[in-house]
Amino acid sequence: MNNSSIRRRRLAVSAAVAASTALTVAIGVRLSGYGVPLALLLACCLSCLATFSSLLFRVIAAWSTTTHRCTQPGCDFRVSLAHTDAAESRKWQEIAAQHPHRTL
Repeated sequence: MNNSSIRRRRLAVSAAVAASTALTVAIGVRLSGYGVPLALLLACCLSCLATFSSLLFRVIAAWSTTTHRCTQPGCDFRVSLAHTDAAESRKWQEIAAQHPHRTL
């Protein structure tokens, strides 16, 4: 990975953490207005933070992943790669296209 892609990934992760925190705080503030006990409020906010962070981290991972699929109709073989250069991606694309096709 080059410097700009590392910087972009760090920026995306920082934005995901900030968005997750902001959503969690907004939910916590709304719940506190209803008189929710502190222990329950903390449990709800922590679970929301974990859920939002997990969702956004999965979106970031999917955004930087390349998937190569088999070209045979009906074959579900696929290879997923993250953070690879063009030569490595091309190699795996050829492997996915020429893997032994399973027949029933």
